Amino acid sequence: MTRTGSSKRVDAGYALGRLRKAAAFQEAAAVLAEQLDRIHDADVIYANVVLALIAYTDAITAAFANVVNQKDHAAAAKLLRDTLGKALPDAQERRLIRLIGRKDEMSYGARIGRSDDIQQALGNLEEFAAWAREKLTERGVTLP
Repeated sequence: MTRTGSSKRVDAGYALGRLRKAAAFQEAAAVLAEQLDRIHDADVIYANVVLALIAYTDAITAAFANVVNQKDHAAAAKLLRDTLGKALPDAQERRLIRLIGRKDEMSYGARIGRSDDIQQALGNLEEFAAWAREKLTERGVTLP
């Protein structure tokens, strides 16, 4: 697998592996959200939301172009657009950019995350995930 800029080439099985990770991160975010009263900081949950988004994006780019983003999370949306072209709905691209754009603030900031922030992020993740799973089904990449 060769690396080009912030992306690298991957084999055909990589898409399924990233889909599994995406589903696990999404489930972890949901479970943590149920325990928000014990965690006291929604940003910990938000980190899992972003990891799920990145994994879904990797799964799609791997399935459609045998390439994934590496290290530069901000470039994930561009790689997804480059991979899908007009098949990437503008709303999904905006959702991805907005949620990943808050990653550093949520992961490295000192402010305690609010529960309404996380509920909105979980809703956006669910919408992105449903679209991503539909796209992946086009390539035969599905979870059992």
